[in-house]
Amino acid sequence: MKKRLFNFASKGASKNFLDGTFTLTGAIIGAGILGLPYVFSQSGFLIGLFWLVVLGILMLFIHLYMGEIILRTNENHQLTGYAEKYLGKYGKWAMVFAMIFGIYSALIAYLIGEGQSISYIVFGHEKNAVVFAFLFWLVMTMLLREGLKGLKKVEAWGVAVILVLIIGIFIYFLPGIKLQNLSYNNTGLFFFPLGTVLFALLGFSSIPEVGRIMKYNKDKLKKALIIGTIIPVIAYFLFTLAFVGALGIGIKEVATISSGKTIAFLGIFTMLTSYFVLSFALKDMFMIDLKFKKKSSFWLVSVLPLALYILISLFDLLDFKTVLGIGGVVAGGLTGILILLMNYKSKKYSERNPEYWIKNNFIIIVIVSLLLILAIVIELGFLDKVVEIAKGLF
Repeated sequence: MKKRLFNFASKGASKNFLDGTFTLTGAIIGAGILGLPYVFSQSGFLIGLFWLVVLGILMLFIHLYMGEIILRTNENHQLTGYAEKYLGKYGKWAMVFAMIFGIYSALIAYLIGEGQSISYIVFGHEKNAVVFAFLFWLVMTMLLREGLKGLKKVEAWGVAVILVLIIGIFIYFLPGIKLQNLSYNNTGLFFFPLGTVLFALLGFSSIPEVGRIMKYNKDKLKKALIIGTIIPVIAYFLFTLAFVGALGIGIKEVATISSGKTIAFLGIFTMLTSYFVLSFALKDMFMIDLKFKKKSSFWLVSVLPLALYILISLFDLLDFKTVLGIGGVVAGGLTGILILLMNYKSKKYSERNPEYWIKNNFIIIVIVSLLLILAIVIELGFLDKVVEIAKGLF
């Protein structure tokens, strides 16, 4: 009897570990992956790879810092709740802004990309993108009503399908990869991939959900965060290598539309899983940390992104790459800096002994913060404006 109980507990722990790992992986691999081949092809594959590795390491450390914060805290929160607890009301509202701006940017990008992808698959063009974006939104809204149970369902099969498709695409393109496409570099566009790569690696808002899923297996949280972060980096490398190596600069902003209807299915699955995870995290923030009613939270998470998408589409305000870049640097940069500060304070006011901890290094914190601030400055065009002013003065 004891052996049977042990085996059952062991299987449950393994399932929770996989659920937690795939929740983070599914949140990270979203619309961002579809924008990577385009920016890599414009700046050069090696430049894009440089940013993928540098920012991948950066995100891994920040994810681990966030995991430590969760392990030091008794109660469950979303990012805004942890920010209020350790940084006060100003920290809370800074995180509210970062989460709302970042997640709404992501949801809008997913609706843009999903609508274009499905329209292309069905009709061979993107003219009916708005109609199919609405249908996609409707399915996601229905899944969102299932709560955490629905989250596990989506991640269990969604991430597996994504990874299989990425490997399949890599194998399909492998014979056609040309070295000259990979060796091209444009140093004038060195920072061009920065915002899109940062957006593609964002998964902060799903980490509290990972902590909730693994609440009975907290000793495995660190491992889940590491694997859940590394899988997308490897997937992005294979994906961009295949597209840029085979197609060169002939890549659209939504990469999968560049290569036929079958491959366009990848875009649908990548955005499906991430859309759901981020919607779930935003709903939790409204309900748990801001104390909104369940119905109000649901409508804010489901209807508002659709309304913003329709507005942007009707007036052609933003394109896919711009949404990715701005959303990535503003939300990613601000959230990353806040998590570093929260971790520093959580060590002073820890409520429990964490299953792992990372030693604070002031130099690393400063370097990481400066890099994130630099990303914001570059993507929003502030650096170009400063250069123009300087040229005028001298």
